[in-house]
Amino acid sequence: MRKLMIGCAVALAGATSWTLVHAQTKDNGKPAAGTADTRYFSSLGDLLGDLPVDAFIKETRQGGKLVSAVLDVCYSVSATSDRKDRFAIDLKPDGEKLTGSGQSTENHTPVTINLTRKQSGKSFTFGGKITLGNLVSTINSPDNADIDEDEFQQSQVVDDDLVESPKDFTQVSPQSVAVRIRREGFIDLIKSLKGQNVQVALDSIATDCNALRTGQQVLRVLVDPAKAPALVSTLKTAPGAVSAGWTTGTYDMERAIRFSGAEWTEAGKLNKDKFAAALSNIAAKVLGAKPLASSWNDTTGELTFAVARPSQLAPALELTETLEMTALVSPDKPGSSDRMVVWLGVPSTKTTDETAGPHLQITENSGGDEESTYNDDDGLIKALATELKGQRWDSDKASWK
Repeated sequence: MRKLMIGCAVALAGATSWTLVHAQTKDNGKPAAGTADTRYFSSLGDLLGDLPVDAFIKETRQGGKLVSAVLDVCYSVSATSDRKDRFAIDLKPDGEKLTGSGQSTENHTPVTINLTRKQSGKSFTFGGKITLGNLVSTINSPDNADIDEDEFQQSQVVDDDLVESPKDFTQVSPQSVAVRIRREGFIDLIKSLKGQNVQVALDSIATDCNALRTGQQVLRVLVDPAKAPALVSTLKTAPGAVSAGWTTGTYDMERAIRFSGAEWTEAGKLNKDKFAAALSNIAAKVLGAKPLASSWNDTTGELTFAVARPSQLAPALELTETLEMTALVSPDKPGSSDRMVVWLGVPSTKTTDETAGPHLQITENSGGDEESTYNDDDGLIKALATELKGQRWDSDKASWK
């Protein structure tokens, strides 16, 4: 009987809670009078003249009446700069007027805002002026529709593709490492990478709007896949680090081959000389060419190799076509594995005159749209897969064939 009474009490409490919540909501789904409601305007247009902006207004309403607002503007410091600054100014409502002042977070530039807010049905118009330092911008933003909290948050999601513990290297690259770090530790982290055998992605150094609003920034680094696990471990311990792992790279899975590593490794490490020679010889055989020198990049772990063959553009001239390509080789997943993956870059070509005597000087681009790349290379990838007794990636099934 006691269990039954408790169950009834819980049910009644739940019903009462449901009734209270829904009693605060009108039949049309909008909050009833007296209930706080947060709405956003996220398509305000050009607010600062020619400066690229990412801006929104956050409003708090009480029973449909505006009680407070914030104008959040992230902007480029100049029309030609990728560097961002931001201000988030509280606006005081007074009838149709919205006013506020403050300064930007990065350069501490003074900001003054004088806007009008007019509503016509479900449409809102914002007008007035924003003064940012010496820049005075006239605002005319008509036909704005508001959105709720859920819609706004979905529009703000930024996918940085950072995976701390990937199960394999099909969605992330073995050479592409990333760390999410609080902004106060960001510069010191970059400085700590000086003199280390890594490459820092330039575009990840610039502070974007997401970093200014969240206080966290993602730095991307290229490193030899063999050294990536140790680097990830180090980055996780950096002051201010939130997370570290692997991220997406530049190689296409359509150009990847998975194969057994038994023949190509010694003491758990890739035999680079053997693999480079094999790759060059296979490419030369398939393309009817002769192998040239190959080299490994100690920083990124990439192999660059080339082959040369007679050009077919004008056989009588006896020109030489050189095809150069890069490859990235790694175990197919973090940690130990008996399988490896090689990703092939798109070959580039160069045609030269290597005949005896005076040479033609040849330019690869005469002003047309045609690129100097070798495009018919699917046969090369197929041949490499056959020679390596490997598998290719099936994008439709997201698995190895």
